[in-house]
Amino acid sequence: MADQTNRQRLSLIIRGAVQGVGFRPFIYRLATELALVGWVNNSSVGVFIEVEGNRNTLESFLERVQREKPPRSQIHTIETQWLDLSGYTTFEIRHSVSGEKTAVVLPDLATCPDCFREIFDPHNRRYRYPFTNCTNCGPRYTIIEALPYDRCNTTMKGFKMCPQCQAEYENPLDRRFHAQPNACPVCGPHLELWNLQGEVLAAGDRALIAAANAIREGKIVAIKGLGGFHLVVDARNSAAVAELRKRKGRPDKPFAVMYPGLDLVKEQCQVTPTEEELLQSAECPIVLLKFDLSPNFRSPLTPLMKGGTISSEVAPGNPYLGVMLPYTPLHHLLMRELGFPMVATSGNVSDEPICVDELEALQKLNQIADVFLVHNRPIARPVDDSVVRTMGGREMVLRRARGYAPFPIIIPSPTPSPLTPVLAVGGHLKNTIAIARPPQVFLSQHIGDLETPAAFNYFQQVMTSLRELYEFEPELVACDAHPDYISSQFAASQNLPLIKVQHHYAHVLSCMAEHGLEPPVLGVAWDGTGYGEDETIWGGEFIYISEETYQRVAHFRPWQLPGGEQAVKEPRRIALGLLEELLILNPVLEGRGLINNTPLEQTFTPQELFLLKTMLKKGLNSPKTSSVGRLFDGVASLLGIRQKASFEGQAAMELEFKIGEMITDNYYNFSISSSVPAIIDWSPMITAILKDVSDELPLPEICAKFHNTLVKIILEIAKSFPCHQIILTGGCFQNRYLTERTIDQLQQQNYCPYWHQQIPPNDGGLALGQVIAALKPRVSINHQEV
Repeated sequence: MADQTNRQRLSLIIRGAVQGVGFRPFIYRLATELALVGWVNNSSVGVFIEVEGNRNTLESFLERVQREKPPRSQIHTIETQWLDLSGYTTFEIRHSVSGEKTAVVLPDLATCPDCFREIFDPHNRRYRYPFTNCTNCGPRYTIIEALPYDRCNTTMKGFKMCPQCQAEYENPLDRRFHAQPNACPVCGPHLELWNLQGEVLAAGDRALIAAANAIREGKIVAIKGLGGFHLVVDARNSAAVAELRKRKGRPDKPFAVMYPGLDLVKEQCQVTPTEEELLQSAECPIVLLKFDLSPNFRSPLTPLMKGGTISSEVAPGNPYLGVMLPYTPLHHLLMRELGFPMVATSGNVSDEPICVDELEALQKLNQIADVFLVHNRPIARPVDDSVVRTMGGREMVLRRARGYAPFPIIIPSPTPSPLTPVLAVGGHLKNTIAIARPPQVFLSQHIGDLETPAAFNYFQQVMTSLRELYEFEPELVACDAHPDYISSQFAASQNLPLIKVQHHYAHVLSCMAEHGLEPPVLGVAWDGTGYGEDETIWGGEFIYISEETYQRVAHFRPWQLPGGEQAVKEPRRIALGLLEELLILNPVLEGRGLINNTPLEQTFTPQELFLLKTMLKKGLNSPKTSSVGRLFDGVASLLGIRQKASFEGQAAMELEFKIGEMITDNYYNFSISSSVPAIIDWSPMITAILKDVSDELPLPEICAKFHNTLVKIILEIAKSFPCHQIILTGGCFQNRYLTERTIDQLQQQNYCPYWHQQIPPNDGGLALGQVIAALKPRVSINHQEV
């Protein structure tokens, strides 16, 4: 009788990543174990639960839900309410309900150990089945079409489960209970190998084996995977890799490599514990690893006992290799067949989005691929592979896509009034978009550079997809302040209140949001290009953010870029702009032939040199910049490292790589004006670099001194502000030497440096910063109200 009087009903609403991760069966098992009655279901906002029982047991249930939740789930909030008894007699899993859609859509998850064992177990009914999955792994974001996450709302709705799969799906004690992509060879998707005419060469397991044979023969195979197509070749075959480069029009940019297993990765690369964890994580991203060139290691160019060598064509001139492990059963099976690493690069035409449909791939990739390994499970939206590296001993996401998107960022929600729904459209390069229904900000997968009509169409498709998934209607649009960005022009066409956000301010805000920081902060925002408030190209910025204002407090001395955008592709032009500015700053150098005795001397014809110098002197098509990214390019040219670039950041990367194992604390001189904003004069540094080149100082030492100078500049500027929170953001802080040395030096001076981890430091993080800027009620720029 006492127990009856102590019985109560507990109602819970759990928000977070709680769908598609086995949360409902977990609740069912826990409630059953504790002899509680009631129900659980999915809703468009999360998971609803009602349980009745003894008060002490209910409190134990609540505590264990938080402590024992499924490993891939994340609980953001739990709303609880104690109610009168309703008289439940059993515990059941009810059908999903609709409503406002704020539930977290889980990213796609790499194959779990249980499914891995099944696909290689000859006695299992899913033996060698490439679409095996369960509630702990498999496709999520790439198959979901609407919320809540039920099979009828996914691209699996066309596959009717066989009796055995249906029994698994309906059994709360099975790990495939309500696994929406659940399938087997009898009832699920299947593989086919096509030729260039779309004719079927093989089906099922024979298609996979034939594709493996084609790769062995040096052919280029287009493979439909989880979020789109890969173009695949044998990574040991230099001729095959070179042919892929030729057909794809990608002369230098590194390719990613998929390895059969971790043991072979460790044979060829240096792998830290953090990197090993990333490689084997459920996100399973591409991880940038350093080739192990220690004396006891066999070089990547030296034959190995197993697995073969990685061709130098894979990452020419780059000491890092983008490595990933198999993350779907299809990849596991293929890599088991091959036993050696393969290049696995995005299946797209240059400057266009990744292909997701087999007929689209057949049309667009037929000049690149030799055969196509396809399947009939539709992909709801393209999602590329994510790219990460370790920085300061922590994970840094450089491209946020598969495994990470569209997982939300939680931002503080001020009271009492709710915040306005915001759409942020990002920048022009490495574009992502974001929708904000505070406190959640849903950042899209990597979209890419908006350089072509196809890329802009993809941008619109991703936006429409995300908005429809969450039935999201923005009341405010935020964009980059650059008037010529196609994303900004799109934002202006939406007939909604528009917030234009300065590029580098958005960079700083994105890092602040990621770390939950409040002002004051000093942001160091260094990148290649960003539209400045004075209509010049910024990129070497120090942004001070207080509670009410943000201000550009320091920047690098501007110089001209002869040819504008063309200079970005030709570092030699940037170097010439630096030298011309040096003559303006130091007229005494006139007539000394600064270009003489430098690697730059031989790169121009007399006619080119005359034309470019005329452009500079007259200011014709020579916009001014303060960009540190461009400074990297110019110095790389002066040192003879790179005169023309085939991809963004190539010269700057090679400048960093030239440091090698060089250790020095030396740096070059510079000066900082006392004006507001302070101007950092790089001319003493460039003059000294030219002297070092003339004196034939070793190149690694010059490169290290250049980097050390940039670190010293940050420390000197930081001394001028009563702020211990220092933000490092922008594409330049993808540079490991620069970033880690800056972190170390700041910490030694008792500053608190913050750098990106889950949000890219490059323009892939702009949309998040734009959201934060739009949600700030009143912010002043240099004390002028906006």
